[in-house]
Amino acid sequence: MKTIRERLDEILPKITNPSFRKNKGLGNEIGYHIFDYEPEYEMLVREHVAFLKEHVNNSHSNQRIIEFDLYEVVLEILDSKGYLEKNFQMEQKKGSQFVLNATRKSLRLTLDNDLVIKYIANRVEENDIIFITGIGKAFPIIRSHVILNNLYKAVDQNPVVLFFPGRYNGQDLQLFGEIKDDNYYRAFQLVDY
Repeated sequence: MKTIRERLDEILPKITNPSFRKNKGLGNEIGYHIFDYEPEYEMLVREHVAFLKEHVNNSHSNQRIIEFDLYEVVLEILDSKGYLEKNFQMEQKKGSQFVLNATRKSLRLTLDNDLVIKYIANRVEENDIIFITGIGKAFPIIRSHVILNNLYKAVDQNPVVLFFPGRYNGQDLQLFGEIKDDNYYRAFQLVDY
């Protein structure tokens, strides 16, 4: 079994290999990939994502990594709509569950005009590799399988790598190794164990 550092070291050669962009998913769309890891390695993974972005984005290739931290995306969307401060006030008055439900509705998650998906799709260019991070921070507002299930409809020409603090066995996602996130069959495991 590989160590987390060995697995992280395999990411750069994999995503810079020309075959990575040609990797097709089940629906013949560009492949979606999941890099799963034990939650205790979160900080190490974040550091490595920063290294990968710097390395690829400063190289002379035409590729660019664009990272979307789902938690930061949610905060930015809520703030731009004037909902962020209102959410803090509402949570004090009505509780966390009420705010959670209201936030999901205001983000229009799973609808055709899902604001998170729209946010990502509007910021991606042709040669970008999409990194999705912040899965654990955005839980339970956003579930990773929801993002993956809806993102492919809006972004089908860019490879996607979801950094997942938990386990992915090729069929289902288990957040933090404990919470069953749901089944997801379209993604490839980016780096094996």
